[in-house]
Amino acid sequence: MTPVVTPGDAQAGREGWKRADRARTIRLQHWEYDAEGIGGLDYDVGAVLVRSASVVGEGELAATLEAWGLHAGRFRYPWETDDPR
Repeated sequence: MTPVVTPGDAQAGREGWKRADRARTIRLQHWEYDAEGIGGLDYDVGAVLVRSASVVGEGELAATLEAWGLHAGRFRYPWETDDPR
């Protein structure tokens, strides 16, 4: 998940704060990696983009994740996963 940065977000960042936005646009990407390459520098060689979407707001985010079979309880912090990024 990657939030789309707007000019308002950039301005807030320059001022040292983060702007809340209930209608934030978020880019979602679901990637599959070759398990044998995850530990190396070329972890993304052979990676396959399974699906992607752009959603607006928490409601669309929740609905899209549900449609993809991904539930909030299944998400982990990056340091708790094998995601190389």
